[in-house]
Amino acid sequence: MTLQQASGPSSVWSKVEGIAYGGDYNPEQWPESVRLEDLELMKEAGVTFLSVGIFSWALLEPAENEYDFDWLDEVLDNLAASGIKVALATATAAPPAWLVRKHPEILPVTANGTVLGPGSRRHYTPSSAVYRRYATGITRVIAERYKDHPALALWHVDNELGCHVSEFYGEEDAAAFRLWLERRYGGIEALNEAWGTAFWSQNYGSFDEILPPRVAPSTLNPGQQLDFQRFNSWALMDYYRALVDVLRDVTPDIPATTNLMASSATKSMDYFEWAKDLDVVSNDHYLVAADPERHIELAFSADLTRGIAGGDPWILMEHSTSAVNWQQRNQPKMPGEMLRNSLAHVARGADAVMFFQWRQSFAGSEKFHSAMVPHGGRDTRVFQEVVGLGAALKHLGPVRGSRVDSKAAIVFDYEAWWTSESDSKPSQDVTYLDLLRAFHRSLFLRGISVDIVHPSASLDRYDLVLVCTLYSVTDSAAENIAAAAEAGATVLVSYFSGIVDEKDHVRLGGYPGAFRELLGVRVEEFHPLLAGSQLKLSDGGVSSVWSEHVHLAGAEAVQMFNEYPLEGVPSLTRRAVGDGSAWYLATFPDRDGVESVVDRLLAESGVAPVTDADAGVELTRRRAADGSSFLFAINHSRSSATVHASGVDLLTGGRFSGTVDAGSVAVVAED
Repeated sequence: MTLQQASGPSSVWSKVEGIAYGGDYNPEQWPESVRLEDLELMKEAGVTFLSVGIFSWALLEPAENEYDFDWLDEVLDNLAASGIKVALATATAAPPAWLVRKHPEILPVTANGTVLGPGSRRHYTPSSAVYRRYATGITRVIAERYKDHPALALWHVDNELGCHVSEFYGEEDAAAFRLWLERRYGGIEALNEAWGTAFWSQNYGSFDEILPPRVAPSTLNPGQQLDFQRFNSWALMDYYRALVDVLRDVTPDIPATTNLMASSATKSMDYFEWAKDLDVVSNDHYLVAADPERHIELAFSADLTRGIAGGDPWILMEHSTSAVNWQQRNQPKMPGEMLRNSLAHVARGADAVMFFQWRQSFAGSEKFHSAMVPHGGRDTRVFQEVVGLGAALKHLGPVRGSRVDSKAAIVFDYEAWWTSESDSKPSQDVTYLDLLRAFHRSLFLRGISVDIVHPSASLDRYDLVLVCTLYSVTDSAAENIAAAAEAGATVLVSYFSGIVDEKDHVRLGGYPGAFRELLGVRVEEFHPLLAGSQLKLSDGGVSSVWSEHVHLAGAEAVQMFNEYPLEGVPSLTRRAVGDGSAWYLATFPDRDGVESVVDRLLAESGVAPVTDADAGVELTRRRAADGSSFLFAINHSRSSATVHASGVDLLTGGRFSGTVDAGSVAVVAED
């Protein structure tokens, strides 16, 4: 669904015109005089949309069944009068002290039995019946009070579900886990088969005997670990659904979302599953200041968010204007970096740009986290850049609702991430994202847009499909990938893909299991490399991390290992398949090697850059339903760059000159 034409309740959201702009607003931290000043500064900055009340439960309900909404009434009335729409929160992200004191059983428990106490945030387990009762209660009170408020455009349900703690091991969690397993398997013998409990005398006689995978003497059952990952992801989303059911009952025409944390750092939740329950996908993203290629990680996370959204536009619910407060060294963003970051998210599908938070706190754990209004107030570089961004976004209204145009796809699966990195694998150096991100980086630097998609997603529109470290895969997903090659796509599958099914059971007969026939190879044995080791390849390059004994079974060798004990063994193969081809990469090449592989794949698939541009320019194109297109050219270099494009630069209103200044951005409505 799009933000403008969702199949669910979305009509109120569409009242926010153009690219929405704002952030988390926490007026409860400030006196009335500051709140009034906020209204003037918001007008100056061009704010149109705010998320309000995320951590306000203790003030809205200072004691059980005693409410104080006067301050929130005033805030929402003032925002409505200023033409600002609101994503109103359920206020459930941190239970108040009186609730913890009365019901300490709501607190989360870790794998070693530690109870995580209050004094921070997110101190509850989603399986707690007591917490759900209170959380749905305050949600209903808020919904009933503000259901007809003119500022209300969206429900912001809880906040960053799974942040800080995403696995829950208490007794109530164990009971919920058992019920989930019983629904999944129906009978205990089906579970025993799925978990392979004949090994190590782990057979269960009933579901009552099952516990979460708590701390144990040795490695835990892989099937148990996988199902517990699935359960926790489900439990958090089921809690979300419980709150949304209340909102649907009171406000059936108001859409709802919760802010995901889709990035290269968030592993525990299956967001492709979650997206099915979100009226619009929203995401939080923060840079790692120490990463010299943090803008590429941003692009990866934005592409992943767009994939989770099924290609539809999405909301950037949080990012930072400058430094955060939780890294070891919290470097501020460089001049112009905040504008580039924000428009990079828009380029990759965001129809809203929001920050944590509007005004920088003077107390509390996040007081040194940057904000739209910093401690120094209006007379600061950050605030002036905030004003400049607001002015820029006002010119990008025509972009809203358009979709990113991509001919390349990278397959991504949370369950493959979980299973590939669980214990007792051939090499701890094989991590799910490494090769995947290496290919994404190569395509990014070439100016090639890439969608990140689930293995079950339609691949019909793509000419190039990359399948990296897809360790676990279902039969239907493997068939979907094979069908893409049959239909004409160039498909590359990497090592440690197709090895197990959805139960984490090895596919017998030779690796790479599910993809053996498609690829025309059979792998006899893995040869993971020791730390720091490299292997020479026949083209003069080197590889690391992984190698394996590959036999050709219909494919042709394109490249070979060139060192003992695998001299002459294929390291890269190709097989013609239908109207397309299937390639197999049996090792992790160095950067030059990755570029060489990408050269071959692009030459065969015909996938080309968005346009021609100098190095250092990030390129993306969004295309509207009427065929109009918008080229985003973001110059991350410190010198001006040439970009081949013709049209009007929406940010300046004039014809695009063909040059993007150092550190600047052009958004070209193409001729």
